[in-house]
Amino acid sequence: MIKIKTRVLTAVFMMATFINYGNNTDLKNNNVFNAKQVKVVFKAVKKGQQLSIKNNNGVVLYTENIEKQGLLAKVFDFSKLNDGNYTLELEKDFSIVVKSLKIVGNEVIIDENSTKVIFKPVVRNVDDKLMISKIAFDEKPLQVDLYFKDEIIYSETIKGNTILKRVYKLDKRIKGNYKVVLHNNERSYINNFKI
Repeated sequence: MIKIKTRVLTAVFMMATFINYGNNTDLKNNNVFNAKQVKVVFKAVKKGQQLSIKNNNGVVLYTENIEKQGLLAKVFDFSKLNDGNYTLELEKDFSIVVKSLKIVGNEVIIDENSTKVIFKPVVRNVDDKLMISKIAFDEKPLQVDLYFKDEIIYSETIKGNTILKRVYKLDKRIKGNYKVVLHNNERSYINNFKI
């Protein structure tokens, strides 16, 4: 009698699992969702990171700072947006995770295969040395513009390898506010420092 009850319970549990699986919008084929309820998940987020939604022209439509560490799961309503291509971007300390999505009618298509990671340049300044490094698996150049008191004093384009790096020695007698502006992957990164 116990075996029969166990088998019946197992069958009911499996049936409920299959029904739940079929009704779960997160598991639809080809990651097609109803535009009113799109669940977006990022693993291993940290407090202070930034989540953004941008249109095809790079205009930021939504942004928020992450408040908790761990799993980030959010439901968005994209039904008011026009048809077109958009990106979800999670900006971390040293990288940006970019997920592409497309809105067609009342559907949102998320192509998980298009998810890419863009490594941000790392800038350090120790005394009179400015150190810049960037992982560039795509081998795109890094444009470096160095400013002193808002006037450009040096400019260079670094090309070639998958790891781009430079060390600049500044004149330690010229004290004040410096700024380095880096351009890569159609993005700009600004770092202010003092000597």
